[in-house]
Amino acid sequence: MTPLGADRRVPPRALVKGAGDLATGVALRLKRSGFLVVMTEVARPTAVRRTVAFAEAVYQGRTSVEGAEAVRVTPAELGDALAGDAIPVVVDPAAAVRRTFGPALLVDAIVAKRNLGTRLSDARAVVALGPGFVAGRDAHAVVETMRGHHLGRVLLEGTAASDTGVPGEIGGSTWQRIVRSPAAGTFRGVARIGDLVEAGDVVGYVDGEPVVAPLGGVLRGLLHGGLEVSPDFKLGDVDPRGDPSLCFSVSDKARSIAGGVLEAACLLLGGVGFD
Repeated sequence: MTPLGADRRVPPRALVKGAGDLATGVALRLKRSGFLVVMTEVARPTAVRRTVAFAEAVYQGRTSVEGAEAVRVTPAELGDALAGDAIPVVVDPAAAVRRTFGPALLVDAIVAKRNLGTRLSDARAVVALGPGFVAGRDAHAVVETMRGHHLGRVLLEGTAASDTGVPGEIGGSTWQRIVRSPAAGTFRGVARIGDLVEAGDVVGYVDGEPVVAPLGGVLRGLLHGGLEVSPDFKLGDVDPRGDPSLCFSVSDKARSIAGGVLEAACLLLGGVGFD
């Protein structure tokens, strides 16, 4: 839907680094708010919540989340892709495409818990998600990603809460809901996201060793098959609430973080309509 009076406005450009589930929530919010969005990813993404991650376009060529489409393109194809409605996803770990795309807003949504190369000079407004960044040094603003009272809060100085290594609570479970690799090797999934599982059910294999569900619920995420993994690598997660529909829409966490990014963008770029 085009806002009234916006037909002649040049949309502000946003580059989102990463295309996992949190980055996808951010990209959707920005696109629906009038931004022209481009995303970058690595060649072999390890997102587990693949049904709500535009990273899946890297493997499938095209994917959709909540009615919005993303398409994998090369840097040379980006110009033509921008004329369409789908969000372009470029395999570009260094985000070198920013030099030709010229974003007003750059969002580091890799959530690597450390800065992998984002700088204040990358765009007029640089926003980073979670720990590993200092607002005012690495980015103009940092958005809190830890579940709890401050989730989605915009920080203009200091850092987000440190990574505890404990996943956020869902349905009363934290670390118990994570599916991890029993060994090093190549992962192969045999279950599908959205399947109902019981504790101990086999959801995949790593070089012949079974990967089992740690508790009962809905398999909410599962790594793409064919990837090399190490022992204890996160392969998926189970949602004990048992509602399969929740596997196919952006999470409450991603929506809250996306709201924080949009708030930061408006603050840093001067409001809706940006010059």
